[in-house]
Amino acid sequence: QVQLVESGGGSVEAGGSLRLSCEASTYTYSTNCMGWFRQAPGKEREGVATISTGGGSTYYADSVKGRFTISQDNAKKTVYLQMNSLKPEDTAMYYCAAGSYYSCGYPPSHDGMKYWGKGTLVTISS
Repeated sequence: QVQLVESGGGSVEAGGSLRLSCEASTYTYSTNCMGWFRQAPGKEREGVATISTGGGSTYYADSVKGRFTISQDNAKKTVYLQMNSLKPEDTAMYYCAAGSYYSCGYPPSHDGMKYWGKGTLVTISS
């Protein structure tokens, strides 16, 4: 069983930045792909970014490409999401997820993600 704990959410104005963190309780074959997903009120959950924790390959949704960066610190079993140039439409609950290697790809998809965190709220004001 893998537990994921997110942190770093908050409220900022449009144009600002936030960094989300996701710490995994352990790394296994079920965490070979880790990523960030978000769900805004009344909308479906969408993939934001994923990273292959073994090779470091990254994948982004078109809506965040060039603004968000996913990275990892394997020693800390932590994945980060640096979010810059934030827009009001980025407002959502952000979830960290982990799955097997095959869960990573373009576009980021929740298919195959086995473990999920409880989420951290990001609110962007205009």
